[in-house]
Amino acid sequence: MAARLFQSILLEIKSKVSFMLGVVDAAGNIVSCTELRFIGENIEAASEFFAAGVEEGEFGGYCFNLLSGYENGSEYAVFASQKGEGAAMVCAVTAVAISNSQSLYDEKHDKVTFIKKILLDNILPGDIYIKSREMNFSSDMRRVVYLVRMNERQDAAVVEVLQRLFPDRQKDFAVTINENEVVLVKEIKTPDSKEIARIAKLIDTTLTEELQLEHVIGVGAVANQLKDVARSFKEAQIAVDIGRVFDEDLTVMNFENLGIGRLIYQLPTTLCEMFLSEVFKKGSIESLDEETLFTIQKFFENNLNVSETSRKLFVHRNTLVYRLEKIKKITGLDLREFDNAIVLKVALMVKKYLKSRESFS
Repeated sequence: MAARLFQSILLEIKSKVSFMLGVVDAAGNIVSCTELRFIGENIEAASEFFAAGVEEGEFGGYCFNLLSGYENGSEYAVFASQKGEGAAMVCAVTAVAISNSQSLYDEKHDKVTFIKKILLDNILPGDIYIKSREMNFSSDMRRVVYLVRMNERQDAAVVEVLQRLFPDRQKDFAVTINENEVVLVKEIKTPDSKEIARIAKLIDTTLTEELQLEHVIGVGAVANQLKDVARSFKEAQIAVDIGRVFDEDLTVMNFENLGIGRLIYQLPTTLCEMFLSEVFKKGSIESLDEETLFTIQKFFENNLNVSETSRKLFVHRNTLVYRLEKIKKITGLDLREFDNAIVLKVALMVKKYLKSRESFS
């Protein structure tokens, strides 16, 4: 694609210049030229130019101006077959023209750019359908958004891993959102929750093993149409944010499995504070020590079963009963009663949510 783009611009310029103008690759091979017979020939001076690491310059009787970023980072340079200020100016202007044309081409034809616009809501819903038809893009396939959020910048490496895992560039798209977030928009055949989870686990394992990367993966709900991909992306972001608050030990969070955490996360902080003050005596919930909180956690994990919880905690049943009585005395809630257990479970999650808001404010 790059060579065709270069050639179309050079042919427009040909009649305006009195010398040969073209584009060479990093090996010095002419890939496009105003004189077609020279395409494929080699300019030795070009290798000197690229080795010098400069943006522009004169080498071996030629003027050069660097182009970069084409086709996975391959380097090219505009060259003129003579030296001097005029030739340097033509090279510079041609380089700008090619760069602008590349941007316009990407704008109209690059599917990754198109997907990124949808993800970031930078395109009108009506235009999504029109442009998808122009680009032969199936708009009604099921897709899922997987968001990889990193603690350190490794977006290029993550994109490379995702493209290797899912190499079909017509169906699956790895997109850099910012220096700490990369998105995979994955086409799926059926909305099978197990398959969606398997893909997330594959990404998680591969990033950990190959990049030793600290990360969290958020999974949005299935988007049945292309325009719904933006919604799935927002859900993946919410999943990561909520996971950071309520399940910090997990590395994969699915929006559809967030449970009560999703409800709490959408509540105003003033309402959360009001709930805590109405349910508990002042300072009672703060007086629960780490051992007591750990006991509560295990009691919830074992479905309020006293015998099973005491076995998991390696304590006598009577010891656990004593701890539950202590919790009842402090909070006024008996965890052996389902309604009381629910209230305390929600209250602890609300407290955790409020604490997270303080730390990120």
